[in-house]
Amino acid sequence: MPRVSQDHLDARRRQILDGARACFARFGYEGATVRRLEEATGLSRGAIFHHFRDKESLFLALAEDDALRMAEVVAEQGLVQVMRDLLAPPDPEVVEHPADWLGTRLEVSRRLRTDPEFRARWAERSRQLTDATRQRLERQREAGNLRDDVDVDVLTSFLELVLEGLVSHLAMGLPADDLEPVLDLVEESVRRHRRSG
Repeated sequence: MPRVSQDHLDARRRQILDGARACFARFGYEGATVRRLEEATGLSRGAIFHHFRDKESLFLALAEDDALRMAEVVAEQGLVQVMRDLLAPPDPEVVEHPADWLGTRLEVSRRLRTDPEFRARWAERSRQLTDATRQRLERQREAGNLRDDVDVDVLTSFLELVLEGLVSHLAMGLPADDLEPVLDLVEESVRRHRRSG
């Protein structure tokens, strides 16, 4: 029997994660049945669970994948850019849009509230975004771009709270067309203001 290449395994895993992301976003964790996951991924349950032990592991891998991608955006452009991406209209040229993260993020938030076991497993993974945000802010402070009258940990918490508020706002289906100036204000509030002299 021929061995399957690592590239093929990676592509299959990506196919499962992309399909599962859409399925969880549409139906929630409980509503994402195995049959719906099969339909969303175009694969059999055997193929899906060859790569992931169970639905819980699949969801956690998806949430980790999204957190890692968000952390990469944070490292390069900052947490406010993640928020801007959530507000941006989908680009038909791009297969995956950052707003697709919203469904996973909402489901993570719900499960954190209701599932102590998930909360314990997620705690260690959620540090990625916090660490990326803190490191970016420290680099900005060293470059003289970040206000120096507030501790970096406080600024990190502030930006994370704004992100959670934005996620809640979007989850409630409230209008988001006029939030760009709000994000400009958030960004401005962490910047260093040079006194003219």
